[in-house]
Amino acid sequence: MTSAPVGPVNSSSAASAARTILTRLHEVMASRQNAQAKLNTVVEVIGESLHSEVCSIYLLREGMLELFATRGLAQEAVHVTRMAIGEGLVGSIAARNETLNLAEAAAHPDFSYRPETGEDRFHSFAGVPIVRRERSVGILCVQHVDPRRYEEIEIEALQTVAMVLSELIANAELVDEEEAFGLAASLTGPEQLRGLTLVKGLAAGAAVYHQPRITIEHIVAEDTEAERQRVYMAFDKMRDQIDRMASQAEFGGGGEHDEVLETYRMFAYDEGWSRRINEAIDSGLTAEAAIERVQQRTRMRMRQIDDPLLADRMHDLEDLSNRLLRIVSGQLGTAASMGLRHDAILIARNLGPAELLEYDKRRLKGVILEEGSLTAHVIIVARAMGIPVLGRVKSLRGLVREGDPLLLDADQGIAFVRPTRDMVIAFDERHAKTRERQAAYAALRDMQPVTACGERITVMVNAGLREDMPNVSLTGADGVGLFRTEFQFLVSATLPSRERQTRLYRDVMDTAGDKPVVFRTVDIGGDKSLPYLRHDEDHNEENPAMGWRALRVALERDGLLKVQARALLEASAGRTLHVMFPMISEPWEFDAAKAVFDGQLTWLRGQRKQLPEAVKFGAMLEVPALAEMLDVLCPKLTFLSVGTNDLTQFLFAADRSNPKLAERYDWLSPAILRFLRRVSRTCQQHGTLLTVCGEMGGRQLEALALLGLGIRRLSITPAAVGPIKSMLRQVHLHEIEEEMNRLLDEPAQDLRARLLDWAQARGITFD
Repeated sequence: MTSAPVGPVNSSSAASAARTILTRLHEVMASRQNAQAKLNTVVEVIGESLHSEVCSIYLLREGMLELFATRGLAQEAVHVTRMAIGEGLVGSIAARNETLNLAEAAAHPDFSYRPETGEDRFHSFAGVPIVRRERSVGILCVQHVDPRRYEEIEIEALQTVAMVLSELIANAELVDEEEAFGLAASLTGPEQLRGLTLVKGLAAGAAVYHQPRITIEHIVAEDTEAERQRVYMAFDKMRDQIDRMASQAEFGGGGEHDEVLETYRMFAYDEGWSRRINEAIDSGLTAEAAIERVQQRTRMRMRQIDDPLLADRMHDLEDLSNRLLRIVSGQLGTAASMGLRHDAILIARNLGPAELLEYDKRRLKGVILEEGSLTAHVIIVARAMGIPVLGRVKSLRGLVREGDPLLLDADQGIAFVRPTRDMVIAFDERHAKTRERQAAYAALRDMQPVTACGERITVMVNAGLREDMPNVSLTGADGVGLFRTEFQFLVSATLPSRERQTRLYRDVMDTAGDKPVVFRTVDIGGDKSLPYLRHDEDHNEENPAMGWRALRVALERDGLLKVQARALLEASAGRTLHVMFPMISEPWEFDAAKAVFDGQLTWLRGQRKQLPEAVKFGAMLEVPALAEMLDVLCPKLTFLSVGTNDLTQFLFAADRSNPKLAERYDWLSPAILRFLRRVSRTCQQHGTLLTVCGEMGGRQLEALALLGLGIRRLSITPAAVGPIKSMLRQVHLHEIEEEMNRLLDEPAQDLRARLLDWAQARGITFD
């Protein structure tokens, strides 16, 4: 083996090496050599250009990764060394479709030594996937004797080369694409997909892929200046499309969806993005390959991002990359632009909010995503459109074909592909029952929530978007018991201005009419971090739910709370403002927050501005410590709202996002119910209105238990209003109060079963 210098390659030499490699590979691909000879030449070209002692190519063949060519390893190992997907470092790269860059290969947990290769004296290792149609069809890797991590510019050179190899491999038919992509014709039987519920609901339709595959046929550019002009023209066309969509979006009027689209537009005009594509063209790539090259880099960075908000922004950028790639390649047709001809379940890796808005809502019944998260912009839009969404579903391309019938049950987090007749019948029956129940509950809209003994219960809804507000009248709710003001902050690229906040709050109250709206001041921080509002310590909080969030943020960044206070006060001029503060642990925090509002009231009064008729202050009881101080706090409050989701996880020291603990602790545990009974009695003594917010109040059996604790105000999801009204009409309050006191004074481990038996014995029915 020829000796080569080792050590890091500097930026300019690596960039030069990438151009040299592309030029020489172009010559190799145009030569009359057979495929094996070309690969043998390729590893020599790469090794020489990057001063690499070892360069190897593994290709997927018969389900195994086979060593096809090498410079530096034993030639006897070629076509002999084989590894399964997930086996060793090479198999790990293929399984995860990710790059590995290691100073000491043997220290990695996936390292697997193959003696026939003679690689035992090499320490450093870097490998990149050779990607074809979004799947790994091979691996390109380099090794050195000296332990060192490879420079980013070297890794980028390898990734660029891997794109060229993808074209060579496809043209030479060195891998079986049908086998590699799991698209065999044998996909005829039923399959069950599992994922994360992002928007609840049931839907049926044919599978429609959002993006028809775009296969990049030409990687190496003949004329870089011509490729650059193609990209410039594509950028202009894409920006025109985004501007047009933003102006025509059906969710207009300055709402959160406009803010989402504004963020989307910000990426479309990002000069850094276009500069990186130009740099890729400079290295010798075609316009399509350059866009794909930058997109691959974005995907790899996305996998390294722990911040869900930043990850969602990266998804927006990938959505725009796909749009730009379709424009520059001339393959402009998406499922939306071609039109849906029948009821459809849309399938995508991820989806941008603007792209979802392009679809015909009459035909689009549901969405299944390979990725996706609860905080993604597209989920906010889908929820407002009433479209069920299932996310985090793996291997969609390998399990679902275009046109396959699909049954989507986002309530249960599952979808059925090519369902059997029995599956369809069972699904249709459930869907029909759901529609019947919804119709029955809709009939209760104009009926007051009154118990069988004639007592009026207050039933309100939770909201967070302007588009949620029609649910107040649609469900016949008594108002909004919890309006989460942080949504406006979460979907904005910058801190929302006071004017923008004022417009939102005024619109919300206008829509509610004479019904009250309780505004919770912004609950950000923790797991709802904002890139424009960082704290020195908040990047790696071990337990963000108990960290720097909600009122703790607002009191430290008092300018944030002052702006929101002014906006709320100005928006409610001439009306009654209901405002509550989240995450209060001690009474002094309530006093400090109220002082901010009092200061803004004083300023507005001095400016002779119109003031609210009244301001009613409340607090969220989420931190258990506050219960010990209610005798001090209640005289200062008009109302207290219990946030059962956070309160439960704090009481049981159980992270609700941990799947192992999600079902472990029951809301009908004697511990939580005894706690709530004590809170209820304290509030009654002080004449403080008590409301329960969160999922607990929206479940019929749990709501029955709350009635038995003396709680008469609930704030729940709009979908739960009908079921709760139905349950209330069957209940005599004195009976359930007696039963709950008996069950809690002598608690049993199976309290849920005992309460259910009691209710059924009295003819109280539940869904």
